[in-house]
Amino acid sequence: MIPSLLAASDVLGTGWFAAVAAEAGPGKSVAVVGDGAVGLLGILAAQQLGAEQIIAMSRHPARQQLAREFGATHVVAERGDDGVAKIKELTDGLGAHSVIEAVGTQEAMMQGIRATRPGGHVGYVGVSHDVELPGGELFFGLVHLHGGPAPVRRFLPELIELIWDRKIDPGRVFDRTLPLDQAAQAYDLMDKREAIKVILQP
Repeated sequence: MIPSLLAASDVLGTGWFAAVAAEAGPGKSVAVVGDGAVGLLGILAAQQLGAEQIIAMSRHPARQQLAREFGATHVVAERGDDGVAKIKELTDGLGAHSVIEAVGTQEAMMQGIRATRPGGHVGYVGVSHDVELPGGELFFGLVHLHGGPAPVRRFLPELIELIWDRKIDPGRVFDRTLPLDQAAQAYDLMDKREAIKVILQP
């Protein structure tokens, strides 16, 4: 249970906030841009919030498998315009009701905005790397944007209860354990996509 409680202090709360910010809920379609720990736990959150269709955008087989186990109903490997087209194909040509953007790049943000149906919501928690928002596209596309640093403490009581009652197992995003003095190597593994999330032990 320790890995799951550890996840609750950071990536679970962030993914949960992204799903809430995107207004994921019963009967809705949710697309998730980003298959890192936050994106994967955004999928778990969307499933817990009752989303009917959850589309994971991922090119990595191991992450695709975990996404499905967390609740993804579809996996889209395409990116950019091709990825957007695939999401629209899966959502009757409209786009998703809710989109989680968990990367923080210009490409990911545009993919998220363009995959959202008119009147839909984007919850963005990817730390912005020189992202510029297209005012006209947002305006005429009727897309809502809400995000930023996650207010994790707001969700902690509920998340801890879900973990304690064994209703969710977010600790599965930790797929590697290293000693504390190998923290730099841990970041390198995550950067190279060789690990989703690393636990460091003293």
